[in-house]
Amino acid sequence: MQTETAPPVNFIRQIVEEDLKSGKHQTVVTRFPPEPNGYLHIGHAKSIWLNFSLAQAFGGVCHLRMDDTNPLKEDAQYVESIKRDVQWLGFDWGTREFHAADYFQDFFDCAVKLIKLGRAYVCDLSADEVREYRGTLTEPGRPSPWRDRSVEENLDLFLGMRDGQFEDGSRTLRAKIDMASPNINLRDPAIYRIRKAHHHRAGDAWCIYPMYDYAHCISDSLEGITHSICTLEFENHRPLYDWFLDTLQLPVHPQQIEFSKLKLQYTMLGKRKLREMVTSGLVSGWDDPRMPTIAGIRRRGYTPESIRDLCEKVGVTKSEVWTELSYLAECLRHDLNTKAYRVMGVLRPLKVVLTNYPEGQIEELDAAYFPEDVGLHGSRKVPFGRELYIEQDDFMEDPPKKYFRLQPGGEVRLRRAYIIKCQEVIKDSQGRVVEVRCSYDPDTRSGSPGEHRKVKGTIHWVEASTSVPAEVRLFEELFTLEQPDNLKDGDYRDFINPNSLVVLPDSRLERSLAHSKVGERFQFERQGYFIKDQDSTVDKPVFNRIVPLKDGWAKLLQKQ
Repeated sequence: MQTETAPPVNFIRQIVEEDLKSGKHQTVVTRFPPEPNGYLHIGHAKSIWLNFSLAQAFGGVCHLRMDDTNPLKEDAQYVESIKRDVQWLGFDWGTREFHAADYFQDFFDCAVKLIKLGRAYVCDLSADEVREYRGTLTEPGRPSPWRDRSVEENLDLFLGMRDGQFEDGSRTLRAKIDMASPNINLRDPAIYRIRKAHHHRAGDAWCIYPMYDYAHCISDSLEGITHSICTLEFENHRPLYDWFLDTLQLPVHPQQIEFSKLKLQYTMLGKRKLREMVTSGLVSGWDDPRMPTIAGIRRRGYTPESIRDLCEKVGVTKSEVWTELSYLAECLRHDLNTKAYRVMGVLRPLKVVLTNYPEGQIEELDAAYFPEDVGLHGSRKVPFGRELYIEQDDFMEDPPKKYFRLQPGGEVRLRRAYIIKCQEVIKDSQGRVVEVRCSYDPDTRSGSPGEHRKVKGTIHWVEASTSVPAEVRLFEELFTLEQPDNLKDGDYRDFINPNSLVVLPDSRLERSLAHSKVGERFQFERQGYFIKDQDSTVDKPVFNRIVPLKDGWAKLLQKQ
């Protein structure tokens, strides 16, 4: 697959360059190791981009490894979704797909080795008791009553665990390190637990499963990983990573390096809560366009190029920062500017009748797909007739100052067409404006004598009889809270944005969109970028707004 050039220089790249220069490594081998217990989200995108592009920059390879050591939460459907998402982002692991589950025997053999070295023991404490014995950040832990079992007894009990002789939760295998260590991760962590559960890949071959910190470093070593790149929350786990590899004396000892994860404002990235939102029906699924999952942002209409661009602009550091959503929006607008056809769509239609335009006449106007500054070509014919639709917001009976759209007695230019003047306003029994009657100036069309006559406002429109009925979905951020992942008190569901999804069932689009394809992106002029959604039918297409255009008038109204 084709991707952008290598990422700019950062501290991780400098480490890799020095390792190659010194001869420590001859090639670079990285890995992206997701746990298949849910869909990937945009936070994972930075790790995917970093691991794959870093290896690519130095002519190395990047592995895709499923960290599938927990049978209670993992599923084959998540494996497939992960592969689909990584490929969509523009990266290819080739034949280097690995699964931690394929190393179960290796993990077991290493555990036996630790027991024989006197560095692991079987513990009978319950989970609650383990937490009690572990101590706190200011107080040391206490040794388990079972810490000094003999090697022979530990081996016998561990084999019994493997053979299913004990119940779930009744025993664990723990590393014997230091219960007084200031790093709680080194206070005899569990490395195996009993779970009599079916595994989506290993079947029923095992009833004991390794813990992440234990399995991860061994997997890295077995695959010959040179640089094990992970996010900052694993920084305190690095001494444990090194302890396992040093104690087991495995032939390859990768270097763990931590970086700050991608955090977006108003975005929830906690996988447990994302799963809860899906299962509780707060969203329509993992690919709901409001979700920060890669599946969701793909359906929303974001491009892989824009996501990679965001990752590069945010950069690789050790500083935890929250990225404004406007950064992502700008990356997307920049990418779509030279890709998306400009078309016209009226989201909230208001009928306009041109009283002096011939009844039954339809003329075809030339309309370019791109503005001149983009430098791309292509055009289509846009029908124009006596009855049109314009946006409800493009007409006001009693407008404020600096309102240059249509108003009683006022004039505007219809994009690529004529200047019209409002003569009459039609209202329903409740006083709502339902129709505006105007006259048009036939000498103001392109190529006519008056085409350069100036008016202050230009609005978009569609011809009524040929327009395409459509449903348009407008999206905003899912949360009203700037940092929903950091919520300490209260329920995150209380901060769901009621306007995160607005459905407009009666929108009207220009004729050229009648034969558009699902997944095609367009710029609806003056409205934003849109993508045709998978819910579209032959009779009624559905379009998702990916991102709005910058709207100075909307900001002015907010200030007023």
